[in-house]
Order: sequence, then C-alpha cells, then structure tokens
Amino acid sequence: MTRTLKVLAACMAVAPLIGPLPSAQAQSWPTKPIRLVVPYAAGGPGDVIARLVARKAGEGLQQTIVVDNKGGAGGSIGVDAVLKAAPDGYTFALTAQGPLAGMPNLTKVPYTMADILFVSTVARGPAVIVAGKNLAASNLADLVKLAKASPGKLNYGSAGPGTTPHIGAELLKLEAGIDMTHVPYKGAAPAVTGLLAGEVDVAMVDLLVVLPHVASGALKVLAVASPSRAPQLPDVPTTKEAGLPGVLMDTTYGVIAASGVPPAVQQKFRDALVAAVQSNEVKDLLAKQGVIATASTSQEYKALMQAEFDKWRRVVSQAKITLE
Repeated sequence: MTRTLKVLAACMAVAPLIGPLPSAQAQSWPTKPIRLVVPYAAGGPGDVIARLVARKAGEGLQQTIVVDNKGGAGGSIGVDAVLKAAPDGYTFALTAQGPLAGMPNLTKVPYTMADILFVSTVARGPAVIVAGKNLAASNLADLVKLAKASPGKLNYGSAGPGTTPHIGAELLKLEAGIDMTHVPYKGAAPAVTGLLAGEVDVAMVDLLVVLPHVASGALKVLAVASPSRAPQLPDVPTTKEAGLPGVLMDTTYGVIAASGVPPAVQQKFRDALVAAVQSNEVKDLLAKQGVIATASTSQEYKALMQAEFDKWRRVVSQAKITLE
C-alpha cells in the first residue's frame, strides 16, 4: 500500500511538467486574438474573402481573428512569415495557390509542401479575361486576332510574378499561340486600377475584383476561364465555348499554417472555418461577388495544391517564364 501511494505521488509530481493533454488544449484555445495573414495587398479578392470568413469564424470561436495584409514576392513573403511563426494555433494565412504552386516553380522559396499544414479550402474564384472598355475586342476571338496582328504590342496586368493572374495569362498565350507583354503589379487590386487607367490592355483576374467595374461598364469581360459560365454573367461564354478549352484558371483560396499545430487545435479551427463558409450569410455574400464557398479536408486541400503545382510547373516550363 505504501509503495502504491509513493507511485501515485510521483505521478502527480510529474504531471504538471507534462502540460495539458491535447483535448484540454483545444478546450482552452483560443485565449487571445488569432492572426490571419493575407499575403496580398489590401482590397484584392483574397483580402475581401479573408475578412468575411474571419468575422464569421471569429464569432464561432468567440475570439477576434485579425486580418493582416503582408504582400510581396507573389505572396511568398507572407506565407513564409506564417510558416516561421510558432505553431501554436494563433497564426494562419488565407492564400491562393500562387505562393504554393506558382512561386516555387519560378524561384527558390524558403519553404516546401512539408512545412505547410493545409487546414481547409474556403472559396473558389472563377477567373475572367477582362479588358478595358476602349480595347477593340468584344470577345476572346477578337483579343486573339488583335494579339496575332501585333505580337507583343498588347500588354496584360497581373498581381505580380508567380500569381494566378500571371500564370493564367501565360497559359492563355500558350493555348492561343499569341504574344503579350507582362506588366506586374503589387496585387490584384492595383492591377485592376492599372487596367481602368489604360496602363494595360487586359488581365485574367478573379471575377470578384472586377465585378463592380463590369457592372458600371468601365471594364468588359471577354470570357470566363472556368468550366462553367458565371451566374453573374450568364451571357459571357467560357474559354471552352470560345474554342480554348485548355485555358482554365480558377483561383482556390484556403487556410494554411505551419506544420506542428496541435491536432486538436487544427480540428477546432477547421470546424470554425467550415461552419463560417457553409453559413448562408457568408455563402450569399461570396456568391454576390462571384465567389463560390468551398470546404475540404486537409488531405483534399493538399492534394489539390500538389496538382496545381504540377500544372503550373508545366506552364512555367513550356512558356519559359522567369522572374522579371
């Protein structure tokens, strides 16, 4: 009996050093605001989506989720900062596939897929090929004809090297057999501003970021680079319908963190994200802006990004894309 008591006493003495069990960690987490990094400029589609999702997920967690814009280098600077943060469940990123599939194929980035915890996808943004109202093209065929008549004369804006708008436009060039000059900006919103100002002729961007300008007549959509037409633009054909079925470049937005976040915390945060994007409120708000709410498992998200990585590697190789 005395020996048993001594063993119990020893276990009780060691227990505080072990720390809380995973279930206890999840129950107490979060005890402070969560940082959600958006590796792009404010005002772009990723920023808009992040703020909608952060507000609703924060309500579910009863904690503030602070959106922090940290752009640069095609999104890789913000992603790298998140992956170098302590894996304690208080730092995440909401990103498109550019920093995960684009930049690693263009340059050496300080992270690999193994460093990333893929939490869940949250939204899919149909890409559109959009032009300034004064460009002498009313559809994709017109654009291709113009580009072939004057190789390299037309230019296109992007959110920066290695971003979805960059690789998407290069894919268009490959599939259509045309040449256009790349003009990189520091984010999708600045690229659209450049398009409105006439600095560039066309861009391939998320519908979300141009929808108000299309509605006002300041910009015109030549084609939807998605498998199906956008509900907001029922009269605009897809790239497949326009004769270029290989030009597909939807943008997938998802939440990631540094690998090592405790599994119970991962699950609790994912549950809050999924509840947010599946709520009628967020789904409706995203739909009005041309974005489709989605959710996935961690494994599904990782597999999707690996497929995107392989796809973008092919485009980068065939188009001989280099950082500018």
